[in-house]
Amino acid sequence: MRVLDAIEPKNVFYYFEEISKIPRGSGNEKAISDYLLNFGKSLGLESIQDSALNVIIKKPATKGYENAPTVIIQGHMDMVCEKNKDTIHDFEKDPIKLRIEGDYVYATGTTLGADDGIAVAYALAILASKDIAHPALEVLITTDEERGMGGAMAVDSKNLSGKILLNIDSEEEGKLLVSCAGGAKANVTSKIEWTEAKKDGSLLEISVRGLKGGHSGQEIDKGRGNANKLAGRILMDLLGKVDFNIVSLNGGAKDNAIPREIDAEIYVSNADISLVKERVAEFNKIFKNELSAQDPDVNVSVVESNKEIKNVFDAESTNRAVKLLYLMPNGIQTMSMNIKDLVESSLNLGVVVTDDKAVSYSLALRSSVASLKDEIINQVKVLADSLGAETEISGYYPEWQYREESKIRNLSEKIYVEMTGEKPEIIAIHAGLECGLFMEKLGDDMDMISFGPNLYDIHTPDEHMSISSVKRFWEYLIRVLGEIKE
Repeated sequence: MRVLDAIEPKNVFYYFEEISKIPRGSGNEKAISDYLLNFGKSLGLESIQDSALNVIIKKPATKGYENAPTVIIQGHMDMVCEKNKDTIHDFEKDPIKLRIEGDYVYATGTTLGADDGIAVAYALAILASKDIAHPALEVLITTDEERGMGGAMAVDSKNLSGKILLNIDSEEEGKLLVSCAGGAKANVTSKIEWTEAKKDGSLLEISVRGLKGGHSGQEIDKGRGNANKLAGRILMDLLGKVDFNIVSLNGGAKDNAIPREIDAEIYVSNADISLVKERVAEFNKIFKNELSAQDPDVNVSVVESNKEIKNVFDAESTNRAVKLLYLMPNGIQTMSMNIKDLVESSLNLGVVVTDDKAVSYSLALRSSVASLKDEIINQVKVLADSLGAETEISGYYPEWQYREESKIRNLSEKIYVEMTGEKPEIIAIHAGLECGLFMEKLGDDMDMISFGPNLYDIHTPDEHMSISSVKRFWEYLIRVLGEIKE
């Protein structure tokens, strides 16, 4: 039984429901990629599947548009797979269970996959249509976007000729996205030398809890507390007052998420336990005051542990680990002078983890200006080197810098005003999109825009999509395609 048959636009929702039947988590895209390839071939269209499972489907211009520039319609086929704890669902084989509540399409206990399944549905509806006027089209559906844009990195520019790109991977109707940050990942490793724990000591566990966290690009301007950095302040204070050794530092879950929690295990002489507790209590007051608006539930605690400890970091390893945690740059580095309130460059100390050999510090770096990204990377390298640690840089992806002149931006803005009577908001985001990679691959003369219908709570089991917004955006998208003639 089909769930979405009664809602408009029927052709778009038909394809959205079809692809929702196919498991397509990042790294598990073979089935959906084959579906898209066979879909294009079934229409008699030139269809390409590359080694990364990206799919390109080309459709000739309709009558009267033979001389118009070729347009690339782009989105990604993979989705984030999250579910509620009590939900029984196998993302490797089970279809997404759709439901309608008022104006919204939801999944049932899982992510919906509207990010970016709705782009795929729009593209398939356009490819299958016989009455929509448009220039020559190149539909590009990429893989592995959610894990690091691996599909976009693998796209061969020889398979594409378009110089206008419509990226349908934004979640707010009425906002035209015109710039995004580039980024990289830095991993700093501090080697550990272990020594035997003294007999007259105790293990203390210092914990930071209650922070909101958030996306390290979209929420970096909110001033939210970073659990790893807060712990660094506490440990740096103790370093000048107490003779202690670190046993472990473990905080954060992902480098691109502002860390909400950290646990720091330290081994302290019994005579200093009271002083440590006093200092932690004092920092709890300090943080509650500093973060009273943005993180009012922050809480720092310390408890004595009965866990038997045989070995601890030696003095030099402890000193180096604490100073790296304390001094590692974090947060906003520069603000844009071209776009109001846009964070231009930042970094996030997202993960600190300890194993038998080293403490690793993982950072996500972002900037809409390439030279500033390189400068931040260099600062991290110099700091690590000065303290005897090693740095590895990976996951480098380019920014999409704002263009003063853009025909597709101007056209999209004009049509939006004509259709709604309101001006769309022209925005840039401090997060990564595939657009930066396509600008690098396809040339600086690429004219691009990113837009889409209203999606809410993406990447969570509460993800939902506005039916009425999907309809309005469909009509808007068709109008934009119909007016690209030169």
